[in-house]
Amino acid sequence: MRFSSNLVENAVSSFAQLPGIGKRTALRLVLHLLKQPLEVTNQFATAIQKLRAEIKECQICHNLSDYELCSICNDNRRDNSIICVVESIRDVMAIEETNQFRGKYHVLGGLIAPIEGVGPAELNIQSLVKRVEDGAVKEIVMAISPTIEGDTTIYYISQKLKDKQVVVSSIARGVAFGGELEYADEITLGRSIVSRIPYSMGE
Repeated sequence: MRFSSNLVENAVSSFAQLPGIGKRTALRLVLHLLKQPLEVTNQFATAIQKLRAEIKECQICHNLSDYELCSICNDNRRDNSIICVVESIRDVMAIEETNQFRGKYHVLGGLIAPIEGVGPAELNIQSLVKRVEDGAVKEIVMAISPTIEGDTTIYYISQKLKDKQVVVSSIARGVAFGGELEYADEITLGRSIVSRIPYSMGE
């Protein structure tokens, strides 16, 4: 792809670094922005800069937040006794779309994957254990994608919590094995949350 402008080429290259965006799509986005009023493109650029500079990680659940605590952890109407453990922030958003869960969350930030060099120490597991040890939590819902890495992570966390006074459950397998939670439809995911089952380390 040849460009008559270095400015356009640089902008296209920047957009093309985003996941799922190829050079042709990046060019369409750049040309679209060039057709917009200058104030629109300035707002776009400011929003990205502000996002990168000011976004925070919730000190309790590791979700994205504008403040030290996210809006979910700050919501007194939510059930503090139930924590839904998820792999990523996208999974929190997917579950929230179902309107079937009114507890709190805990974002691990990934899954245990030794081949990729990701061990328990790289994930937000110890902070989850601490939340349980604080005594208010009665149930941990493992809403983790049913993959080999997901099952390994669930087993490890269950082992860490086996001597704690907490029930460990997992979402029902309405989500196909090997599937990702963020791609499950809302009805299937919602039913999986509602129909969660006790987790057995023998499975």
